[in-house]
Amino acid sequence: MARISGVDLPRQKRVDIALRYIFGIGPYRAIEVLEKAQVNPAIRVKDLSEAEVSRIRTVLDRDYKVEGDLRREVAMNIKRMQEIGTYRGLRHRRSLPVRGQRTRTNARTKRGSRKDRGRPPTLQGEEISAGRWRLGIGAARSSFQTATSRFGRFCG
Repeated sequence: MARISGVDLPRQKRVDIALRYIFGIGPYRAIEVLEKAQVNPAIRVKDLSEAEVSRIRTVLDRDYKVEGDLRREVAMNIKRMQEIGTYRGLRHRRSLPVRGQRTRTNARTKRGSRKDRGRPPTLQGEEISAGRWRLGIGAARSSFQTATSRFGRFCG
């Protein structure tokens, strides 16, 4: 099994596809690396010789920033933006979309599911009763009925 930049490449796949398992290498860069290393992209990983693997490893180490180094650089860039107070840094800090997407609807991936947001803590029956009395909604009910009416079951 070929291990490049700390990643075990899948043995059954073609080399140009398998290189994409390394963080920081996409389709174009995989072909570019294989051309520089003079390796046929159609060959399977299990058929690579040790010399070809070492050539690929050398090209990646020499010319590209991948895996841990790239992740560290991205994290440091985000941290720097947060520290200097850029708009993008603030969006990262608040876990909101950074690249101008709308947030009135959608953006659920960054913001979390709806059921996680906006739920009031469990209230005591007395507090709800007092709140209902102050608002003039009607006579206070039992704590169970009052709590459920708070969430729309019994509206009164």
